[in-house]
Amino acid sequence: MKILISFTAFLTLFVGSSVADEPNWRFTLDDPGKGWQKPDFDDSFWKEAPGGFGTRNTPGVKVKTEWTTKNIWLRQTLEFEKPPGNPTLLVFHDEDATIYLNGTLVADLKGYVTNYKPVRIAGAKVNEGKNILAVHCRQTGGGQGIDVRLGSSDEIASILAGDTPLPKVTMRSPWAEKVTAENVWQEYPRPQLRRDNWLNLNGHWDYAITPQKPISPPEEWDEKILVPFAVEAPLSGVERRFLPSDALWYRRSFDIAKKEDKRYLLNFEAVDYASVVWVNGKKVGENVGGNLPFSFDVTEALKVVSNEVILRVTDATDSAYQLHGKQRLNPKGIWYTPVSGIWQTVWMEEVPAQNTISKVHFETQNSGEVVLWVSFDGGEDAMPSAEISFEGKNVVEAKASQDDLQPPFEGFDGTPLVAKIENPKLWTPDSPSLYDVVINVGEDTVETYFAFRELNSEKDADGHRRLTLNGEEIFHWGTLDQGWWPDGLLTPPSDEAMVYDVQFLKDAGFNTIRKHIKVEPRRYYYHCDKIGMMVWQDQVSSGTGNQRGVNEVSPPWTRLLPDPVDSIWPDEAHEQFVAEYKLMVETLGNHPSIVQWVPFNEAWGQHRTMVVGEMAVELDFTRAINIASGGNFFPIGDIVDAHKYPHPEFPFDQSGGRFEDFVKVMGEFGGHGFPVEGHLWSKQTRNWGYGGIPKDKAEWLDRYRTSIKMLADLKKEGIAGGIYTQTTDVEGEINGLLTYDRKVQKIAPAKLKEISRQLFE
Repeated sequence: MKILISFTAFLTLFVGSSVADEPNWRFTLDDPGKGWQKPDFDDSFWKEAPGGFGTRNTPGVKVKTEWTTKNIWLRQTLEFEKPPGNPTLLVFHDEDATIYLNGTLVADLKGYVTNYKPVRIAGAKVNEGKNILAVHCRQTGGGQGIDVRLGSSDEIASILAGDTPLPKVTMRSPWAEKVTAENVWQEYPRPQLRRDNWLNLNGHWDYAITPQKPISPPEEWDEKILVPFAVEAPLSGVERRFLPSDALWYRRSFDIAKKEDKRYLLNFEAVDYASVVWVNGKKVGENVGGNLPFSFDVTEALKVVSNEVILRVTDATDSAYQLHGKQRLNPKGIWYTPVSGIWQTVWMEEVPAQNTISKVHFETQNSGEVVLWVSFDGGEDAMPSAEISFEGKNVVEAKASQDDLQPPFEGFDGTPLVAKIENPKLWTPDSPSLYDVVINVGEDTVETYFAFRELNSEKDADGHRRLTLNGEEIFHWGTLDQGWWPDGLLTPPSDEAMVYDVQFLKDAGFNTIRKHIKVEPRRYYYHCDKIGMMVWQDQVSSGTGNQRGVNEVSPPWTRLLPDPVDSIWPDEAHEQFVAEYKLMVETLGNHPSIVQWVPFNEAWGQHRTMVVGEMAVELDFTRAINIASGGNFFPIGDIVDAHKYPHPEFPFDQSGGRFEDFVKVMGEFGGHGFPVEGHLWSKQTRNWGYGGIPKDKAEWLDRYRTSIKMLADLKKEGIAGGIYTQTTDVEGEINGLLTYDRKVQKIAPAKLKEISRQLFE
């Protein structure tokens, strides 16, 4: 059977619901012998039927032809008017499958999958005209299925994304129009460890998307990409889907006056997800994890003047255990457009050959005691020194401690400096006082800052446990903040844009942001420190749905009911989760604005909860641990957290005494949706909010007022904090206080502040 395929007909042909719309396969259940995969093999005596093949109870596969034997061999003849660009297979296999194109092996797949997966073709060419696709699938037991389709990478990505192409988003925030290759993200990216000698590497890079194998830089590069925006983001200049079977390559040249007595560090603030880096053809390192900074010493690889850096990235996104947060290949509902590759600043810094300061950690007490831990490389005889100032005036010099102090956390190798400050200015949302510090070790000098503030919880006169700041009760009133942008996705278009969101919330009477399963650029927390905004910081979550077996990825979501169960994670996946959590705490731990860590959101990837909780408490006992915001409750940490939409409700009747020693909060509620015409992300997307769309703005405002009144009533019953969903609209979610483009404030900040005043009375 021959099929003439054009790009315009592809989706109808391969995705249409009618069997007649899909190409048939020749198949046999008997071993056809040698050469069966070659183009000239005679398959005229094979049977003919539509794909996919398998048993109808096999989860994840679309079965149109029953197949129940141990083996099946398939052949399909395709003719293309024009070969598809970046040819890609869409495959479901249960179990082992080998796939050939025109007689060449292009995929050797082991085991089974539970969803269709893209596979980039490697080592074979799609011809103009006739092509032969040949498949063998082998089954050993249980359900079975095989289904294979061929198209361009963009078309396969469209199928994975719900049979629709990536929307060409025209929505832009006010700051996006100002972004150029020359001015993009020029601010120093690490505010708590600042040096003078650094080189910003943001701007235009070469890029290419290739199959994952072979692992070698491309001979030809596609175009330019604007770093630090992800390949899917409009501001990148690419706005292209990236598949789990792809490799994304970057290349950039730069000049640096290399000095013999210096070392050079290449820093990536965040690259999603797995990275390998070469400098001048020499591999300098690799990293796994898409949300946090990493760095390589590239001194030995550098040339005296002209240099080249190449980066290779892979990103599975929907992989069961990968920490990807709100990203989905099929973004709809509460899931958003995926992000791949570089999405935060890339930069070089020059440091001394020895005595280089690598880490700084502060321990403070409101009585004025400060312990400043300084970790530095080499130079055994070196001794750090530090000058502390406040509002530009020197206060005190921190000196080496004479006591045998314990390091702030396991594995920290550093020297403690101590100081005593009389009548210290305390950090609060109303008075965010920060102390500046200059640290010297040998020839190295860095600038940083710290704050005095103490977090705790105490029972009030009615026996309700309340959160305290500096010994005073404080009600945490905040928004759920996704941190997404229509033009940059996970990357704000500029530093100024990022500050706008925080300042809007501060002006609106909020004192808290729950940073929802995203780690922001480090400058974000710097601005929260300066503005006076408390932050509940979530760990980025993993997959949200069960796959085969019970509790394999996420457990049944029983919320605050007793006797919950955990999902079952393999050791390797758990260890990666812990490694990324620890790096998050280590990276952000000096920011006074962060007042709470949230290891799990709801039951998404919730596993080994008590083990994770004990680790989190031991890692940072100075902040509250909210083990699973809205998730299954285990008696670990400090918080018991409920989620309820649209109006807040807390299941006090489920306590049974289990919540007695925990602070009770509403970690999510609200989500009242209101569409603002002219400010919707995509008219093709279902725009929605919790509780349905109100008939007009007055009804929407009334719903908001009702939720805040109910939260105020819950406060009287013992609720110590509330998080309203959410700061902004995000893609199809229209439940923000701001539109997605940040051009419309649905309620003026002063009005929001007035409505919430009852929470503080």
